[in-house]
Amino acid sequence: MTKAPATQPASRPVLIAAEPQLFVANLAASCPFFTDKLGFAIAFVYGEPPFYAQVVRDGARLNLRCVDRPTVDGERRDRESLLSAAVTVATAAEIKQLFLEFQAAGVAFHQTLKHEPWGARDFIIKDPDGNLLLFAGPAE
Repeated sequence: MTKAPATQPASRPVLIAAEPQLFVANLAASCPFFTDKLGFAIAFVYGEPPFYAQVVRDGARLNLRCVDRPTVDGERRDRESLLSAAVTVATAAEIKQLFLEFQAAGVAFHQTLKHEPWGARDFIIKDPDGNLLLFAGPAE
């Protein structure tokens, strides 16, 4: 007896974006950092008083959530480079251009632009709350 072929499953859902949540102490201090220094725009601010916001730049969205104390040990975060988010660009030229843009804006770097052994170029910035944000692109 021959078994009937299994029906094909429906196509898989496609993930189109990720929105990391960064824990911050003060939205009034964090939002200007992301808009003035990193070129993001505010998508929304929520709550009275405000405790949640989202910033957006092109396809990147970051959610900012107020907390009353740090959620990660800062010394360990810095020592082990514990990232809060990673944002990517498409080309090697763009990652260099973004690095220079942030450098000109006076952004604090945890790691300057670097060629990684796995074929990427990246840098890590530190926001006012100490969150480490990786920006990466291809090496070539």
